Amino acid sequence: MTDQREQLKLHHLSPAPGSKKKRIRVGRGEGGRRGKTAGRGTKGLKARNSLRPGFEGGQTPLAMRIPKLKGFNNPNKEEFAIVNVGALNTFRAGSEVTPEKLREQGLIRHRGRVKVLAEGDLDKKLTVKAHAFSGSARRKIEDAGGTVEVL
Repeated sequence: MTDQREQLKLHHLSPAPGSKKKRIRVGRGEGGRRGKTAGRGTKGLKARNSLRPGFEGGQTPLAMRIPKLKGFNNPNKEEFAIVNVGALNTFRAGSEVTPEKLREQGLIRHRGRVKVLAEGDLDKKLTVKAHAFSGSARRKIEDAGGTVEVL
């Protein structure tokens, strides 16, 4: 004989005893325990329903954490494509180095003016044409027997 237990249905389900608690309904009249000020005390920010904009619960607000002065961006700043003296060794001795040839070789990427800086050593005599040179780069090129020409 088969077990004659009643089949469990959705309407038979209920939460475990004590797992559901009624929420306290505050501010519902003087007769109730939490009427009038409803447990909030008298006046003040905590008695009201709003906090000021930007309030983060007493934590130092974001507006106070970030720096006050942000510096300044010069709209007339000149951007130079930079080449080091050591990179000029890829050219043959006696050749003329111009910004166009540097771009062809892949030594500089973006358009604009070119500045030669002094990192590395040059062991070839070159004629270097660029828009700007650092003092020590100029010295290194001239010490190798080359010439410097400002465009």
